[in-house]
Amino acid sequence: MTGAGGMLGQDVLAAAARAGHEPLPLTHAQLDVRDGGAVTAAVAAARADALVNCAAWTDVDGAETHRDEAFAVNAEGARLLARAAREAGLPMVHVSSDYVFDGRPPGDAGRDRPYRESDPTAPQSVYGESKLAGEREVLAAGGEHAVVRSAWLFGVGGRNFVATMLRLAREQGAGGELGAGGELGTAREQGAGGELGAVRDQGAGGPCEVRVVTDQVGSPTWTGHLAPALIGLLDRHVSGLVHLAGGGQVSWNGLAAETFRQAEVECEVKPATTAEMARPARRPAFSALESEREDVLPLPPWQDGLAGYLAARAGMIRS
Repeated sequence: MTGAGGMLGQDVLAAAARAGHEPLPLTHAQLDVRDGGAVTAAVAAARADALVNCAAWTDVDGAETHRDEAFAVNAEGARLLARAAREAGLPMVHVSSDYVFDGRPPGDAGRDRPYRESDPTAPQSVYGESKLAGEREVLAAGGEHAVVRSAWLFGVGGRNFVATMLRLAREQGAGGELGAGGELGTAREQGAGGELGAVRDQGAGGPCEVRVVTDQVGSPTWTGHLAPALIGLLDRHVSGLVHLAGGGQVSWNGLAAETFRQAEVECEVKPATTAEMARPARRPAFSALESEREDVLPLPPWQDGLAGYLAARAGMIRS
């Protein structure tokens, strides 16, 4: 599998091993997915039964000024891997993003609902455009390939929104100090590029307080749930376009509040808007996902994923 050193990649390796497979991890340092010759050679040498691609350019804001680099990884890299897998007779699972949508909630009979696989795409950022281009390359390559859209990832193997919220609360401490001079701190989700919010210094003795956007809604997804689901798609020979994300939907603000509630951390979550937390790349205001496919097993509710992540994180800290 590619992208083995990333947050999702680490959990995919563990999930594959638990399922009785012998995963072959390839980090960015071991394989540059932009190098066609290297990709072909690596896939042939692996003598694998399947390929999972977790390699991606995930810097959403950076993609706005580094379009060629983002497309080289997210689109061309995906094409090279899909072609090499097809030529080797291997099924492939490629991970994509909710950012391929424009953020306008689809609806049935006037009622909003999550995006499904058949809904039209309209990315609003270079990152989203590059991920959509990668989807199309993988699906056009032929073979038993699956493209999996997920959203708002968090896991123990990398930086993510939940960890950032807990860190910011910890840095304020019982005395309310933000640390590092008490300056305004802005947090940005690293795995999926989501917009977060900011922490305000309350001064010595002040309460913990964070400001997080309320006008972006999605489906938070624990990589500990997503990873085994990806392996399951391969085991069940599922191909085509698939949505796999934590069940339900919530705003970043609501996710922060639930994080503190479950972690038993006293920290007030105040509202903010996307305009107030302006970033270079546009984020979809709504990007909750669900699957309309009967052969796709849904992931547990995002709240369960959060509980699982916090438990795994606590185990890591204790060890």
